[in-house]
Amino acid sequence: MDTARVVAGQAAPRGRFPHVKVVGDLVFVSGTSSRRPDNTFAGAEADALGTTTLDIRAQTRAVIENLRAILRSVGAGLEDIAQVTTYLVNMNDFGGYNDVYAEYFDTDGPTRTTVAVHQLPHPHLLIEIQAVAVLQGATS
Repeated sequence: MDTARVVAGQAAPRGRFPHVKVVGDLVFVSGTSSRRPDNTFAGAEADALGTTTLDIRAQTRAVIENLRAILRSVGAGLEDIAQVTTYLVNMNDFGGYNDVYAEYFDTDGPTRTTVAVHQLPHPHLLIEIQAVAVLQGATS
């Protein structure tokens, strides 16, 4: 049965779309950021003068953990991801992103495409990842 859902405990989508949709044995996860349920962002800090510091490593880690939670809601996990597409606002952040990504995945993990984009839906976002996974027990 095909299902789409907004996952409780995750930041609400900023539009009329689900966090995740299952079609057959495939799991499609919408673009996911480091946004928390309270609409703050992991990896974005401001000091008393309002100077903002953005951390690609913290944001990447938060995005992958958000992906994990979304996948868990449909009985899947990071190990089930077959393909990811990553959107970076600045390719100068590729090194930090790549280092954190390697903490979660290796060359047996998902295929990956990384592209630079002009901007994401909030100026504090440096990264967004969408994923496609296959449910355990699926036949090829």
